[in-house]
Amino acid sequence: MKPITDAELTQFQRFIFDEAGITMSSSKKALVMGRLGKRLAQHQLESFGEYFQLISSGQHPDEVQIAVDLLTTNETYFFREMKHFDFLREQATAARNRSQIYRVWSAASSSGEEAYSIAMVLADCVAATPWEVLGTDISTRVLQGAARALYTMERARHIPATYLHRFCLKGSGAYSDQLLIERGLRSRVRFRHLNLNVALPDVGQFDMIFLRNVMIYFSTETKRQVVARVMSALKPGGHFCVGHSESLNDVSQALQTVAPSIYRKPL
Repeated sequence: MKPITDAELTQFQRFIFDEAGITMSSSKKALVMGRLGKRLAQHQLESFGEYFQLISSGQHPDEVQIAVDLLTTNETYFFREMKHFDFLREQATAARNRSQIYRVWSAASSSGEEAYSIAMVLADCVAATPWEVLGTDISTRVLQGAARALYTMERARHIPATYLHRFCLKGSGAYSDQLLIERGLRSRVRFRHLNLNVALPDVGQFDMIFLRNVMIYFSTETKRQVVARVMSALKPGGHFCVGHSESLNDVSQALQTVAPSIYRKPL
């Protein structure tokens, strides 16, 4: 396998921008080689240029999805940025006596930890109110793992002890270092493949949307387009959470700031 050239890297930078809206820096040569090298071997190709021709031919849509899966970064953990879950608890508790279903969307759910964290909060504070969680991601690979709901115990270190005992099953034998999200909670969380960089399918309306730690990979114009799309699925008066290192300044004027990284759609 030949090392990737600057020209070939530029091709993959354009590819992942067109497919996912992600701006990949020129310092990612090693990442691209490491993640796509196995696909060159699988197809018995000698260069990254040949692999790019393969996925650009229009004849291998499954391989295009594999390349997207491999080039997208999926890093998350349970109850990441706890302030948002405290805010969710407050909002959901205030709506606990209504008959209308309370819906939350984890719009870049990766391997599912965020969606299940949301579900644990809702199961705890609005048990009598109908609720559901939608988790979406551009990567089919991580969504398959999310649906399995099987995680290492190391990834559970941020789950509050009461939730760990109530919503998680500890494995035994060969699975002694793993946990499984219990069936009742899993049944309230639905995962779906979705690309935020194109027109959205009908996902319904949500009381709260989490779009966290993904826009750091987007250009300003891509951020504006993605936020506008996602915000169309937010109910008036609903809340929108971004990552603590992210901001909607210069991205959208249609949302009101509630607190750093938390916004509200006007009524």
